[in-house]
Amino acid sequence: MNDSSWQPEPVPAGPAYDAQVGPHTRPMPIVPDAAGRDFDDREARDRGAASDGGFPFRADTPPQEPMPSPPPPHAEHPQDSSPPPQKKRAGRDLRAAIGVGVGLGAVIFASLLIVKAVFVGVVVVAVVVGLWELTSRLQEQKGIKAPLVPLAVGGAAMVIAGYVRGAEGAWVAMALTVLAVLVWRMTEPPEDYLKDVTAGAFAAFYVPFLATFVAMLLTADDGPQRVITFLLLTVVSDTGAYAVGWRFGKTKLAPRISPGKTREGLFGAVAFAMVAGALCMEFLIDGGAWWQGLLLGLAVAVSATLGDLGESMIKRDLGIKDMGTLLPGHGGIMDRLDSLLPTAPVVWLLLAAFVGTG
Repeated sequence: MNDSSWQPEPVPAGPAYDAQVGPHTRPMPIVPDAAGRDFDDREARDRGAASDGGFPFRADTPPQEPMPSPPPPHAEHPQDSSPPPQKKRAGRDLRAAIGVGVGLGAVIFASLLIVKAVFVGVVVVAVVVGLWELTSRLQEQKGIKAPLVPLAVGGAAMVIAGYVRGAEGAWVAMALTVLAVLVWRMTEPPEDYLKDVTAGAFAAFYVPFLATFVAMLLTADDGPQRVITFLLLTVVSDTGAYAVGWRFGKTKLAPRISPGKTREGLFGAVAFAMVAGALCMEFLIDGGAWWQGLLLGLAVAVSATLGDLGESMIKRDLGIKDMGTLLPGHGGIMDRLDSLLPTAPVVWLLLAAFVGTG
């Protein structure tokens, strides 16, 4: 708005003016402004005096306070603007997760009931896919080039050697796989050699070597029942942790690693796994006792939780949520193997101590 819109009209002099403004009113002197136009005194102009029917406001009239604006409709009832309480929701598509889980379970049980070697083939496929996911994420997120070819070949050989020759065969295949990784990486420039072969050795131990204990469980006379016990206890532990943690979880277990895990969920995992362990040792394992199942279930709950936290640590370091997208509702193969891999040697060792390896 320009200055002319704020300019009052000239004030007439004489009695008429005095009569209209009152006998006790001091007439304001007319002072030319910087542009040479007649205006009221500086105080009135600073107050932003305006004309009203051709007569300016008096200089001694205090400026009127602005009328307060009415509050918005929602301000009268602030409680109405608060968002409704959110219900707890699962972070994944439960329908897809359940469907994929049922499908994987059907494949595993069918292979166990047909021929043991078929199940070993299923383990080999899972190991190779898991190695592919792990090495791909390492290269994408960290620029680490762990050689996949020797890892995949050596990992498959490791599982088969463990099934055929036991722990001795697994260790020999592990050593040869690491050696193959060292040699394979020599065909590329020396930059980051140590970093790449270290990641390759870690991948060889983390995925195929730990999975070898699953194949070793199968070599016993009641091998299928031992594998079923191993899988069932791990799944029950995860389910108990999820169910109890989702319903009652309040105290974080490891907030910097996995904020969703709670101590209450861990107690649920232990309780569920111990009950399932007692039932499995009593009815599935030859020569087993229910009290052994309690110890087995406790160990499985702890190892499965640590395995899950371990992979969460890896994924946080890589800055990813899932290792892959192969399994809808689950992520990748490695996202399903996280609690299984470290649990396999624990189950194998305890069953060997309780009822032997035969």
